Amino acid sequence: MRLTGTIFLALVLAVAGGAAAYEVEEFLMRDDFGTEPLSDCQLNYYYYTPCPTYSWFWAFTGWVPGDVVGCMFTVGDLSMSTGQACDPVQCHTLERIRVLDFAGYGTCHPGLFTVDFKVHCSDEYGCPVGPALWESGPYETGFAWNYVVMDPPLSICDCLVSPGVPMSTPRILVTATHIGYYGFYPAWGFDNIWRAYAENCESHELSCLPVLYPRPYNSYYPTIHTGYYGPNYQYCPPLWFQDAQDTTPDASLYGYIELAWRIYLDCSGPTGVEPTTWGHIKGMYR
Repeated sequence: MRLTGTIFLALVLAVAGGAAAYEVEEFLMRDDFGTEPLSDCQLNYYYYTPCPTYSWFWAFTGWVPGDVVGCMFTVGDLSMSTGQACDPVQCHTLERIRVLDFAGYGTCHPGLFTVDFKVHCSDEYGCPVGPALWESGPYETGFAWNYVVMDPPLSICDCLVSPGVPMSTPRILVTATHIGYYGFYPAWGFDNIWRAYAENCESHELSCLPVLYPRPYNSYYPTIHTGYYGPNYQYCPPLWFQDAQDTTPDASLYGYIELAWRIYLDCSGPTGVEPTTWGHIKGMYR
């Protein structure tokens, strides 16, 4: 559901000296309830706050060829926004990525708004470590939810944060590079904290934790997972995206926002572990 009118603003990013002008627009979108692909585990960080059944999102456009945006995912992160946290000892295979595009012009204008998805191992700041583990090649996103399939599924065992026994906690970075010769789109979807607050949408629990904002000042996030890397990963750590209605210099009103991206994992291995291992880890956070 699209709102009439477009909000134009200069988006000030969180790292000193980083600023870029984007077109920002608000949308209502419903999650793919009942149509999700089968997977053992899902992981994302964006807030889906139904009002009452649809959630508000920001759509950002205005990219230039070469721009890179991305999101870092840590398997087993208890602050994720998809219910039960993924088992860091077992969930080591990436099956697919889901992204949200509110324009969908890639399928209408092949070559203009093409992107290239990559998966890297990531450090704790969201910076890529080593060469890409996987690359999609030229990809044209359509309107709404897009499912990018790993064929064959991708082992992320090389990205383990804890390589001991048992090996655990892969951390990866998923990026999209704008390789189209115009590049203005896709209109990437981000969560919208301001609108949910302004319309008094009911706050609910995610991953057994209440929705809190502004991020990261009033939340469980020591950092933000979503970032703008500039052309050719110029910025690392990446620059964070500020809620479009937050006019404070430090995003202390509504905070920073996350890309509406999700990863789907297979949790069949790779190694046998004691069944209480993950329960013990979760018990430390109770």
